Amino acid sequence: MRRVAVTGIGVVSPLGNSAQAAFEAARDGCSGIGRINAPFAQRLLAPIAATAQFDGAAHFEPLKLRMLDRVSQLAVVAANQALAHANIDWAQVDRSRVGVFVGTGMGGTLSNDEGYKTLYAEGSDRIKPFTVLAGMHNAPAAWIGLEHGLSGPNLTYSTACSSSAVAIGEAWLRVASGAVDMAIAGGSEAPLSFGSMKAWEALHTLATVDADAPATSCKPFSKNRSGMVLGEGAALLVLEAWDSAMARGASIQGELLGYGLTTDAGHITRPSVVGQAAAMSAALNSAEIDLTAVDAINAHGTGTLANDAVETAAIKTVFGERAYQIPVSATKALHGHLLGAAGALECALSLLAMQHQVVLPTLHLQLPDPECDLDYVPNEARSQDGVRTMLSNSFAFGGTNAVLVLRTATRSLVSAQRITTSGGVVP
Repeated sequence: MRRVAVTGIGVVSPLGNSAQAAFEAARDGCSGIGRINAPFAQRLLAPIAATAQFDGAAHFEPLKLRMLDRVSQLAVVAANQALAHANIDWAQVDRSRVGVFVGTGMGGTLSNDEGYKTLYAEGSDRIKPFTVLAGMHNAPAAWIGLEHGLSGPNLTYSTACSSSAVAIGEAWLRVASGAVDMAIAGGSEAPLSFGSMKAWEALHTLATVDADAPATSCKPFSKNRSGMVLGEGAALLVLEAWDSAMARGASIQGELLGYGLTTDAGHITRPSVVGQAAAMSAALNSAEIDLTAVDAINAHGTGTLANDAVETAAIKTVFGERAYQIPVSATKALHGHLLGAAGALECALSLLAMQHQVVLPTLHLQLPDPECDLDYVPNEARSQDGVRTMLSNSFAFGGTNAVLVLRTATRSLVSAQRITTSGGVVP
C-alpha cells in the first residue's frame, strides 16, 4: 500500500468559498447559520439553514448552467479550486488513471423539487428537458470528470451523512493500492429545497430556532441541544501517491493514513455505540497507529440528542480514560449539517487546523451535559502544538459509519514511519 498525500483542497460552503476562508471562519467562530430568505420560509417550523453565498451564473455560461443543479455547480467549482490548489501540470498526467469519487445524500433535490412543483402544484406537463440529468445523484461526479476529461473510475456514493467520508476513504484505497494515480474525492450537497426541508422537518431532527440568536441554534454536545441545522456546500480533495506528489514538487496539505467503515445493522436512524466504536477502531487498524497517536477528533457532532450522547460513549469505548485527554471538535455548530458533503468539509477543516496547530471550537456550548463530558473545546479555538494526527468521524442514517485518519504534512515530511498497533515502527 502506497502513502497517499492530499495536495489540493477546494471548498464552497456557508463558512466561505475557499478552504482558507472556511477554516478562518471556523477558527474565529463565525457562524454560517441564519434565517433563510425563501418564498416558502413562512411554511417552515424552523426557517433557518446554513447557506453558501454562491451564484452559479458567475461560474458557468447560461446553456451549461441550465443543465446543472446547484449540487453540481457547487461540486465543479470546489473541484476546480482543489485542482488549481494542487498545481497539476495536465500535460504530465495520464487522465485515464485519475478517478473521481463524490458523495451526496440528496442529489439534485432542487431540480427534482422544481419538477414536482410544475407537475403537481401548477398542473403543467412542461417539465424541463434536463430534469433527469440535473437531478440524478451521479451528476456532480460526472460533471467533474467531463470538465477535465478524466476517464478513470467515476463513482458516486450515497450513504446519507457519511457519503463524502466514504468517497474519500474509497478513493484513498484505490490510490494506495495503485489502482489509480490520482483522485478527486469529496462531496456536494444542496438540500435546501422546500420539499427537502419539510421532509427533514417531519423527522423531528431539526433544531428549533434560538429566538435570541438564530445563528446559535445548533448546539452540539450541549444540554439544551435540540437538533441539527441543514446546510449546503461542497468540499473536494486531490489525493495522490505520496512519492509522485513529492517528485513533482507538490505542496503537501496532509496525509490520509487510514479509513474505517462499518455498518450498525440495527436501526435505520438510531445510532449505535458499538458500530461507531468499531468504525474508529477499524480506522486505527487501517492506519496502523496506536490509540496514543491520536491528538484530536473531529466529531460527527450533529446537535441531536441521540447522536451526541452515543458518539461520546463510542469515543470512551475506544479510548478509555484517555478519551478525556483528547480535544473533540464539532464544527456543525457553525456550518450546519451538509449531509452527504459534511464529512469532506470537516476533513478539509481538520487538515487546515493541523497545519495551523489549532483545535477548532465547538460553539454554543454553554450548558454542559453530564452524558457528554469530554473536552469539546467549548466556544473558542485553542492553539495547541503537537496536533499531528486526527480522526474525522462521519455517522449516518442507514447505519454506515466512516472514519478517516489524517496526519499533518509537517509530521509526514519529517518521517515516513508509522507506529503500529503493537508499538513497533515500520517504514
